[in-house]
Amino acid sequence: MGEGIEARFRLPLGDFALEVALELPGRGVSALFGHSGSGKTTLLRCIAGLERAPQARLVVNGECWQDSARGIFLPTHRREIGYVFQEASLFPHLSVRRNLEFGERRIAVAARRVSLPQACALLGIEHLLERMPDGLSGGERQRVAIARALLTSPRLLLMDEPMAALDAARKAEILPYLERLHDELEIPLLYVSHSIEEVVRLADHLVLLADGRVMAHGELRAMLARLDLPIAFAEDAGVVVDAVVAGHDEAYHLTRLAFPGGEVVVTRQPAEAGRRLRFRIHARDVSLADHRVEGSSIVNLLPVTITEIVGADSPAHVLVGMDAGGTPLVARITRRSCDQLVVRPGRRMWAQIKSVALLG
Repeated sequence: MGEGIEARFRLPLGDFALEVALELPGRGVSALFGHSGSGKTTLLRCIAGLERAPQARLVVNGECWQDSARGIFLPTHRREIGYVFQEASLFPHLSVRRNLEFGERRIAVAARRVSLPQACALLGIEHLLERMPDGLSGGERQRVAIARALLTSPRLLLMDEPMAALDAARKAEILPYLERLHDELEIPLLYVSHSIEEVVRLADHLVLLADGRVMAHGELRAMLARLDLPIAFAEDAGVVVDAVVAGHDEAYHLTRLAFPGGEVVVTRQPAEAGRRLRFRIHARDVSLADHRVEGSSIVNLLPVTITEIVGADSPAHVLVGMDAGGTPLVARITRRSCDQLVVRPGRRMWAQIKSVALLG
C-alpha cells in the first residue's frame, strides 16, 4: 500500500467554506497552522468523519476512507484514528488505569500495535495509574488522554490544540512527551495549533490555512524560510535547523552543533556527541557583514549567499533570505543597512547570529 495522506474536502458552512486539497506525508507530524476561523478544526473533523463533506476524498496510507465520487464513507467508529481534543475528556468516575483500558478494549487483541505499558512509558504516567482524574493536573490529564488515544492503535493520530487550555508551565511539561511520540512512533500525527512555538518544536510538515483554504504547505524548514508567506513577517519569524552534537568545550561549558553549512556554539548541553538537536534562529537575531568580523562577542558566524530581499512589515526594514551551504536563513535588517552594505542576490556575505534558541 502507498504511504501518504490524500485529503480533499469541499464543505460549505454558511458564510464559510472549507476547500482543501492536500498530499501529506504518511509519517511524522504535519501541523495545521492558522488564525482562529481558518478552518483547522473543521478540516480535522472532516478527516475524522465527524463532518461529512459532500465532495471529498480521503486516503490514509493506501486505505480509502472516503470518496464521494464512489459513494464511500467510513463512519468515525470505523476509521482507525486516535483523537485528542483541547480538553482531556476523561471519564471522571474511572481511574487512570480504567480510562486507558477503555481505549485498549476498543481494539481486538490481535490488532493492538501499542500496549498499555508502552503508552504509559511514552507519556510518563506509570505512577498515575491508580489516581482519579480530578486529582490530576491539566498536563497530567492531557497526557492520559493522549495515552488513551494511542491505545486504540490508530493508523492516524489527530490532535486539536491539545495544549490550548494549559498554562505555560503545563505546556513545558507536556511538550517533551509529544516530542517522544514524534521520535519513537511511526503513527502519522496531524497537529492543529495557532502557536508557532509548538509547531517549530514538533512538526516536520507545515500546512498554512486561511479562510478555509490552503495558503501553502511543505517541509517545515523550507516553509519557515519562505519570504512570500505571512509567517515571515511575524515578530518571532525565523528558521528551524536540525543539527548534530559535534562535541563539547568543557573549559567554557559550550556545545558545538553541526549542520549543512557550518556550526554554531551554544551553552553546554547534556547531550552526547552524535545526538540530533533542533534549534531556531530568529530573523531579528541575525545581522550581516561584508567580511568576517573578528574581535566581536558574536561567535556564531556563517558564510552565506544572499538569495532574495523583500520589504518587511515596516518601511524601515527588509527581510533577507540566505543560503548557508544548503541551510536557509533569514535576517531582518534595516533598509539603510541593506543599502550601505550593498546587499543583493548572489552576493557572498557573513551572517552573524546573536543567539540560538534550542528546541527541546
